Amino acid sequence: MILSRTSTSLGGETVATPAMPPDLRIYAVGDVHGRHDLLMRMQDLIIADIAANPACYCRTLFLGDLVDRGPQSAAILEYLSAGGFATPISVLRGNHEELFLSFLNDPRVLEGWRKVGGLETLHSYGIDVSEVLLGCGFDKAREQLVHKLPSAHQRFVEMTASSDQYGDYFFCHAGVRPHIALDEQKSEDLLWIGDEFLRFRGNFGKIVVHGHTPVDRPDVRTNRINIDTGAFATSVLTALVLEGQSQRFLSATPCSADERWLSNW
Repeated sequence: MILSRTSTSLGGETVATPAMPPDLRIYAVGDVHGRHDLLMRMQDLIIADIAANPACYCRTLFLGDLVDRGPQSAAILEYLSAGGFATPISVLRGNHEELFLSFLNDPRVLEGWRKVGGLETLHSYGIDVSEVLLGCGFDKAREQLVHKLPSAHQRFVEMTASSDQYGDYFFCHAGVRPHIALDEQKSEDLLWIGDEFLRFRGNFGKIVVHGHTPVDRPDVRTNRINIDTGAFATSVLTALVLEGQSQRFLSATPCSADERWLSNW
């Protein structure tokens, strides 16, 4: 399903329409969170969209949190690290990739990580998490992950960037700190920031495209666009399609007929 939206006014005040560089289309994909099935469905939608709307150059940009919560984190990293996706890709780091990498160096990270989806990632690599469920065996779990984690997966996650930008759009996982220039943002904020960013109604300098905070449907504001539709729980993975001055959305669900939230958007 595809929807289009261009916002040109706010309270009667004309707002400049943001634009992408010429001859470039970006598919910005929200938090996948271990849902390999939705990732493959989104790839199908992107392929179909390109066939129906040819473009000079298309790129898919993942906004982070590929791993955790859902059951198939290892499969996602295997597919993307092997270069299997239908378009060139860029992958930003989310706070869950940060936890993933931190655990490889410090087993104590698992105390917090296991409560926010880390167990599902460990299980996807064939690691027994029965002791971790009881709050112990962190060192053993780390040793098992180090042993079982393909080096290509680790390199892939280590190479993720904290932000990217094209035209009038700035892409990151969680958001940015208000009143700080975009090129001076700290990685911690780009991966973790919450209410201070979400409540801000001013100009960030560019339209910030982000995920991190689940919403029922794409949240399009004059200064930011949130496309985290909680894929691991809702089975709805969203992509924002940016080209020229247009904004469109692709919605990947397990069943293409399941468009419940889109029907009311």
